[in-house]
Amino acid sequence: MRIRRLWSILFPAVLAAATMTAQVQTLPWMKSSQAKIDSELSAKYGESQHARIVKGVQQAAEYWRTEDGDAPVFEEFVRENFAGDQQTLDILFGRYEYLLEQLNGHMQEINREFRQQSDLDLGKVYPFDEIFAAYSPNAHVIDDFFQNKLAFVVLLNFPLTTLDERLTQGERWTRRQWAEARLALQFSRRVPADVNQAISAAGTDAEQYISEYNIYMHHIVDAKGNRLFPAGMRLLSHWNLRDEIKADYADAANGLAKQRTIVQVMERIVTQTIPESVINNPYADWNPFDNTVAPASVHDADAPDKINVPISAAAEPDTRYATLLNVYRASRKADPYFPNEPTLIARKFNIEREIPEARVKSIFENILTSPLVPKMAKLIQKRLGRPLEPFDIWYNGFKPQSKYSEAELDKIVSAKYPTPDAYKADIPNMLLKLGFSKERAEYLAANIIVDPARGSGHAMGAGMKSAHPHLRTRVGKSGMDYKGFNIAVHEMGHNVEQTFSLNMIDHYLLNGVPNTAFTEAIAFVFQAHDLDLLGITSNDPQAETMKTLNDFWMTYEIAGVGLVDMGVWHWMYDHPDAAPAQLKEAAIAIAKDIWNKYYAPVFGKKDILLLGIYSHMIDSFLYLPDYTIGYLIANQIEEQVKKSGSIGKEIERIVASGSIAPDLWMKNATGSPVSADALLEETEKALRAVNGK
Repeated sequence: MRIRRLWSILFPAVLAAATMTAQVQTLPWMKSSQAKIDSELSAKYGESQHARIVKGVQQAAEYWRTEDGDAPVFEEFVRENFAGDQQTLDILFGRYEYLLEQLNGHMQEINREFRQQSDLDLGKVYPFDEIFAAYSPNAHVIDDFFQNKLAFVVLLNFPLTTLDERLTQGERWTRRQWAEARLALQFSRRVPADVNQAISAAGTDAEQYISEYNIYMHHIVDAKGNRLFPAGMRLLSHWNLRDEIKADYADAANGLAKQRTIVQVMERIVTQTIPESVINNPYADWNPFDNTVAPASVHDADAPDKINVPISAAAEPDTRYATLLNVYRASRKADPYFPNEPTLIARKFNIEREIPEARVKSIFENILTSPLVPKMAKLIQKRLGRPLEPFDIWYNGFKPQSKYSEAELDKIVSAKYPTPDAYKADIPNMLLKLGFSKERAEYLAANIIVDPARGSGHAMGAGMKSAHPHLRTRVGKSGMDYKGFNIAVHEMGHNVEQTFSLNMIDHYLLNGVPNTAFTEAIAFVFQAHDLDLLGITSNDPQAETMKTLNDFWMTYEIAGVGLVDMGVWHWMYDHPDAAPAQLKEAAIAIAKDIWNKYYAPVFGKKDILLLGIYSHMIDSFLYLPDYTIGYLIANQIEEQVKKSGSIGKEIERIVASGSIAPDLWMKNATGSPVSADALLEETEKALRAVNGK
């Protein structure tokens, strides 16, 4: 997972942008109390405030429960807390904006500290460390805000808005109106603390499972006991396994054999036929083709004392899918509190992304069925000089690093960055290369803290302006390798966005970006320039053309992955009582179906499972569609960057919009809404250029 979302931040995304309908508890006296207080307040504040009074009182009434008080309590609360003039309303708004920043920021700091041992490479993770990580110190905040009536003060004074209103009217709103809308939406559901805590715990358990899912590649052997991978190579699933496939295109001698071997490893993970004993274990030799295991006959540097230790060949007991089911069942606990979005699927698209699922699916299918796909496949096959194989969905031969071996890149990176501190020290130089001013580069570098990650790496933003974002990146004993650097540059993009969209924003309540896909897009823009940051520049006059082709092929691959993630979540909701084994079979079938529909006609092979390997599907709550959307947004941003010639200048400008509606943000950034059109047009031009037409 690229950007670490704290499962227990003050107002989780699933709570932060809901529609207006609440879980209504009809109180027999409420209607008469509303009429009484509406009339009383309208007489006091004048007809100009009547519409605000009616709406605010209605919103408070919809959330009021018996335990909140009887009719006199409700009426007195409204009398005392309705802000009937602009000055009082401004003071009220400012108070909430400041204090919520303090509360959210400090809670996020506490959360980060509780997760340190599980998130960072700081030694053994004990069972109690996992309990600390799963704890959500602010799970009760929403409950508390309703019980002490701070939430009702907001609902009484600021309007709740529907998704349709935000999408159709938001372009005409002022920045203050957008901030008020985001404030009110934070209190649009009364989700109990125990539900928030259960979701946090399930997310943490899943992240811990994924962060420890390493394969020791030197212990992968063929039928003759040959080892294709170097000693000490430990690859995290899925990120590092996939990236090793990409790196092996540069290995003319053994690359193809390595890639076919990794595919076999991936399929064993998806089907859960992988021996449990080979996961994160340097003491087992494994042949993934015939699925046999044996005690390690050689050792790695970090495991020198144990060889020829008896080893079990028993398969992992569907833990992958049991973990996903736990995530699903925890998320379902919130369903009753969202009448208009009664599934996590609906909340992810309508609330968190603010882009309807049907539109997202249509965009993905537009890419997957594009006539450009077979043309791209034909070009890649020509460049490879062989028929395509399924793993060529990760072909990266359009990128400059394909001219360098992975070992050469590792040597360059490890020399520059032997420690996380060395990477941090070089951040100003890297940002200067990306077009940031010296002042901005130094400011950003001073603001970002670099930590050694236990998993692949992630970015953890700050919750208040006085705090700092954290860049977590994996650094081995011999220093950072190229895979780690590539991810670190991606995370640095997140941290830059997090810094600007928090510290340079006009309203704290608008901090951030519209949804996860937007911060991913900015991170992709950074990541695409990783070799430039290493001083490895291409003199190829077709570099931009090649980049466009690479972007299209990556988007084609990840669009199918997103559809698999969506399909699996729909299946779980259709089969709420499924066992892990049943979910496994369903996930396999969905991965095969998507492959057969959109990829088999191109690759000539059916029933391939590679679309099901992504670890995000297990620990990230329907996160994968954000990657495809992110790639499209990144392409649009890159086109805008070309016009100004400076990544730094454009990123600083565009993130100042904050967390407004997605299409409105994109129009401010590039002049166009979120769309695949720009990528498809650029790809068609690139193909014509490459083919000399």
